[in-house]
Amino acid sequence: MLKLTYLISVITVFFGICASLSIPENTENTVNEKFLDDPKYLNYDELTNLFKQLESEYPNLVHLTSAGKSVRNRELWALEINANVQNRSLLTPMFKYVANMHGDESLGRQLMVYLALYLIKNYGKDERVTKLVNTTDIYIMPSMNPDGFENSEEGLCESKPKYVGRENENGKDLNRDFPDQFEPTRIGTILSGRQPETVSMITWIISRPFVLSGNLHGGAVVASYPYDNSNTKRHCCKESKSPDNELFKTLALTYSQPHPLMRDGKACKNDNFDRGITNGAFWYELQGGMQDFNYIHSNCFEVTFELSCCKYPEAKTLPQEWYNNKESLLRYIESTHWGVKGLVTDTKGEPVLDADVVVTGINHNITTSNRGEYWRLLLPGQYEMYASAFGFLPSDKTFVTVTAGHTEIQNFQLNRIPQENVKGNGKTAGLSQKESNWYWKN
Repeated sequence: MLKLTYLISVITVFFGICASLSIPENTENTVNEKFLDDPKYLNYDELTNLFKQLESEYPNLVHLTSAGKSVRNRELWALEINANVQNRSLLTPMFKYVANMHGDESLGRQLMVYLALYLIKNYGKDERVTKLVNTTDIYIMPSMNPDGFENSEEGLCESKPKYVGRENENGKDLNRDFPDQFEPTRIGTILSGRQPETVSMITWIISRPFVLSGNLHGGAVVASYPYDNSNTKRHCCKESKSPDNELFKTLALTYSQPHPLMRDGKACKNDNFDRGITNGAFWYELQGGMQDFNYIHSNCFEVTFELSCCKYPEAKTLPQEWYNNKESLLRYIESTHWGVKGLVTDTKGEPVLDADVVVTGINHNITTSNRGEYWRLLLPGQYEMYASAFGFLPSDKTFVTVTAGHTEIQNFQLNRIPQENVKGNGKTAGLSQKESNWYWKN
């Protein structure tokens, strides 16, 4: 990112000063944050009632939805916050935070409640918040494992015996239950044998055009990015790089650097994370994680944020933890607007569904939504891009220059191949040699 080193140094100095001070009692930071006056963790019923109340009070800004249900039939609530809620404007990117996947890692759960309140209460009053809500379709899921949370105990820094609370009601670790990148997966069996929470999340993730996601955990203080495992069967200490490795590292730094503890990488005993980030597999390998699933099986880029050394810290720490994480939470959402976005249409202007948007040199394509939209997260630089789709000739290749802090618009138009010129199995007839060669190759 342009001037990234300078920005990081400024942020580091600023937050280093703030971290050395006590929480201010009467400053601008506390305006509209009265929800911190009596810090407590909300249980499932309290959370449900609060979110329903917010939807009722702010119907043009807030919509309560459920991604599915837990083993105990509790809803996996997600609060949508956007200026055009339930009627997303064309090309508005979708973002999600998912917390409490492990039920006893509870800090992220309550921070999501605070974040929702902060965005809603400050909309129309704070310029930054207003811009964020106007331009981003934000989904906040405080708990992916509500059953596990209800089985957990405040103040316990480690999991209960037999991982009660960490796992779901069936005793399964949800972050080991997703299709793995090295596991043969067929579309018809991708949901087979998985937990109800996992099935719900898989369905939710692949059925919506999410662009960016944060997965909130506890037990360390670090930002961990894909891949979480490799095909070497090692336990740790070797990077497993994705095609977007540098982008993921920068996204992780976007969260870690404003955080007064995370950026040092030594918040917890035995922690030693350079700049507060790590490649997942380098830290320790896991199979079936949600982070890798997002990147491999959908358009969504996801980074995992470990927020506290203690899995379920006492409620009295919540105000300080909110101040530690607030800037990071906001900056990460703003990262949804990095790179390029646009529409892929045919010559009649109709959207092309499931078209591939290709960035030459990066082996990871993005596909279009049912409205022909795409969003391609990219670092500043110049990229060669084009679009392709079944039944169409690929678009012309074009160079796009991405600048820091700005979303570039690049639309693509595809020419449909006459139906009579396309035979089964991708074979072509009546096309030029160049066109025929492209279809055989692809």
